[in-house]
Amino acid sequence: MNFLRPCLLATALLLAPAAGWTQVTVAGVKYEPTTELRGNKLQLNGAGVRYKAIFKVYTAGLYLSKKSGSTEEVLAAPGAKHMQITMLREIDSAELGKLFSRGIEDNMDKTAFSKLVPGVLRMSQIFSEHKKLSSGDTFTLDWIPGTGTVILVKGVQQGEPFKEPEFYNALLRIWLGPNPADWKLKDALLGRPA
Repeated sequence: MNFLRPCLLATALLLAPAAGWTQVTVAGVKYEPTTELRGNKLQLNGAGVRYKAIFKVYTAGLYLSKKSGSTEEVLAAPGAKHMQITMLREIDSAELGKLFSRGIEDNMDKTAFSKLVPGVLRMSQIFSEHKKLSSGDTFTLDWIPGTGTVILVKGVQQGEPFKEPEFYNALLRIWLGPNPADWKLKDALLGRPA
């Protein structure tokens, strides 16, 4: 009986941290509490749904090295960042690329945006090459220090990384900027209660 007590204690200690880290499910899409990005352990900052009128378009989850509750904290946070987007309906990819370009432009001053135009055009091209994204398709936007912004569509890296850190922050402003794509989604990504 004495040998059993240490085993039970060890099991309880191993399970205790996991109890506080629960998976988040948004519109049927599961977001793990943590993820790893090229050796960087990241935690889910928040996740939510992008609505267009009354329609659910996609879910998005933001992972950071530590929790951040404001746009400024997220943009200034050091280390890797990971944004996962899962489609909830079919959408024309070229149209999505145009919406992202407009979202970047709407959340930056004209001078800063003009410096990023080559990257924005390249990003639009990436999405237009995919024709459409279907319900369940996922793409990710990753910031990897020393590498740059890496875009994966359906798990496949799209071209070379975008080297400028400003480009990744410009992408995040689509959802976290002063004119976000969806205000409720902004609050959800920042971990604010609904």
